[in-house]
Amino acid sequence: MLAYPDPAGYRPLREHIATYLGLSRGVTCLPEQVFVTGGYRATLELVLRSLARPNDRVWFEDPGYLFARGFLAETGVQLVPVPVDGEGIDVERGTLLDAEARFAVVTPSHQSPLGHTLSLARRMALLDSAEKASRWIIEDDYDSEFRYLGRPLPALKSLDRRDRVIYCGTFSKVMFPGLRLAYVVVPERAVERVGRVAHSMNAGSPTLLQAAVADFIEQGHFARHLKRMRALYGERRVLVVHALEQAFGERLIVDLPPGGIQFAVQFAEGPDGPVDDVAVAARAREAGLAVLPLSIWYANGRARRTLRGLVMGFANIADAREAGRLARTLRACLEYGTTPC
Repeated sequence: MLAYPDPAGYRPLREHIATYLGLSRGVTCLPEQVFVTGGYRATLELVLRSLARPNDRVWFEDPGYLFARGFLAETGVQLVPVPVDGEGIDVERGTLLDAEARFAVVTPSHQSPLGHTLSLARRMALLDSAEKASRWIIEDDYDSEFRYLGRPLPALKSLDRRDRVIYCGTFSKVMFPGLRLAYVVVPERAVERVGRVAHSMNAGSPTLLQAAVADFIEQGHFARHLKRMRALYGERRVLVVHALEQAFGERLIVDLPPGGIQFAVQFAEGPDGPVDDVAVAARAREAGLAVLPLSIWYANGRARRTLRGLVMGFANIADAREAGRLARTLRACLEYGTTPC
């Protein structure tokens, strides 16, 4: 375990991930299809190096995961922003924008950042579209373990009968980000190609950490951890929403999603027009709050249809008192003209 790690991942951990995904996400796969990576960025790099060609076009949710958008733009692929609504990515609109795009990067279980769940009709349309265009779908299932209304939804991959979906998961959200462990399930026909690229990258994660996680899963601690944290985060989610409603009243629109460990809120338009969420977020960060402006998650943050608001996490809020204090601090950052932040 002190030697160079297997670039594909520690075999027992790959086996446990395959079993876990079958039970919890409806994803049927072999351990050979599972590759362990050093995070979502490393996952995207592995997938694109293996399957993408220069200047390939990629459907990308608009708004979509901010940090993935930046990385993809650096790789040389051409992003095609596809609008998102209450049912998730608009597949029909994507087809009109670019019917031949070779990839689609989506967050079906908990759309990043709006939190919508991709509807069944849209899921089937996305899979049908991928089959017709020979398109790969990269499913980022980043925090699906935390669903507070009903059971966790099956992954998009569980509906994939043509092997077009590349399923991505991570331990960063369910355990801790410093672990730097993620994984990807690749279609069977791509296993050999991805394996060759993984070995050429020589970027395996430390075996000792992988072995510790494998033991954590095998001994039942992982399942208990998820159950405990799901209950805790569910309580904190309600505390934060209540505190925001008390502090902001009608100035803030909170459309709480059924899952995740973060959500987006929208500012109601004021007498002087839309709120400058970039400025509010900057003042909030100066006050010690880790929030991001919602508008920068759009391909064109200044477009008329762009929502103005904030993206915020709630997993580390200790109690109602802290939630109230932080909400009042955030409100002061909005009302900076009369109340210094």
